[in-house]
Amino acid sequence: MPTNFRLFTSESVCAGHPDKICDAISDAILDEALRQDPHCRTGIEAVAGADQISLFGEINSTAKLNYEKIVFDTIKRLGYTEPAWGFSHKSKFTNFLHQQSPEIAQGTGDDEGAGDQGMMFGYARSDNPEYMPMPVMLAHSLTKKIDDSRESGDVSWLRPDGKAQVTVRYDGDKPVGVEKTVIAVAYEEKATAEQVKKDVIDKIISPVFERFGMPVEGDIIVNGTGSWHIPGPESDAGLTGRKIVVDTYGGYARVGGGAFSGKDPSKVDRSGAYAARYIAKNIVANGLAAECEVGLAYVIGQPDPLMQTVDCFGTEKVSQKELDAFAKKLIDTSVKGIVDKLDLRRPIYSQTSAYGHFGKLNLPWEHIVKL
Repeated sequence: MPTNFRLFTSESVCAGHPDKICDAISDAILDEALRQDPHCRTGIEAVAGADQISLFGEINSTAKLNYEKIVFDTIKRLGYTEPAWGFSHKSKFTNFLHQQSPEIAQGTGDDEGAGDQGMMFGYARSDNPEYMPMPVMLAHSLTKKIDDSRESGDVSWLRPDGKAQVTVRYDGDKPVGVEKTVIAVAYEEKATAEQVKKDVIDKIISPVFERFGMPVEGDIIVNGTGSWHIPGPESDAGLTGRKIVVDTYGGYARVGGGAFSGKDPSKVDRSGAYAARYIAKNIVANGLAAECEVGLAYVIGQPDPLMQTVDCFGTEKVSQKELDAFAKKLIDTSVKGIVDKLDLRRPIYSQTSAYGHFGKLNLPWEHIVKL
């Protein structure tokens, strides 16, 4: 193989993966709190294990929330309706949420100050219409196709839970093919391993790769350990915020210090990462560079970032001064500036809890502005 070829691998997980169950629960609670009280403060953590689900963390809100109903409605929506799997809408529920610390609340009122310290990164490149790295876009598209195929009945033997991993081959900076594809899915006992592999290739991998202009080639591994029948937390415990790399850029760009789900927008782990992506995507979409990474850093209680960087890795078409001016004109990266510009105090977060937080064109930080 010529030396200018290289490989990069990213993964994604289905919405019924144990960690994603927890992300979905945390964001469902946040969304309901925002519906009732747009100025709520939340840091909701869920933990899922064998036949039990628990809530931890903090909340400061006037909202009246039926936590148990939100939790079990989410579990049912994700397909866990069979108690025999060891986790379902009939599992044990415990709630350990508490009031937000007044020491945090005093520095974050009206979104004037950051809800925590930390650094965030946003990234974009011109590989595809989503301006995302190809490996993670393929992986997310595969896991979403797995879930869609189960929910529609197109693949009748599927159970919730699954993973996808894709290794993309690059010629220089251009993705040109897929070297390896790894899929793991939970399935009914009546299906054979041969049927599972055939249906996964024909009904999941092939249509996804065709949409991205990629041939179905290279090694394809389906359920590498053999059979998999019991999905979810009975087999592997789940935790909110554990899939940071899946949620961002699949490892292709730098990763910030905090997770997203269950956090209201005063938490810059979330809102700062969205603002950084907004800047990076708009720089690339406006033709100012082919690739861009934006870095932000904040300190708790303070409104403005301590650091704001724009790096286009030599692909920029304009000067650094012009890039910085574009970013400044695009969005005020104070906490309040981000929340107001992107209109973040509304219930939009459940749609981010699976298949990544970036590359979904309807979300406000994905909007392209022509300046």
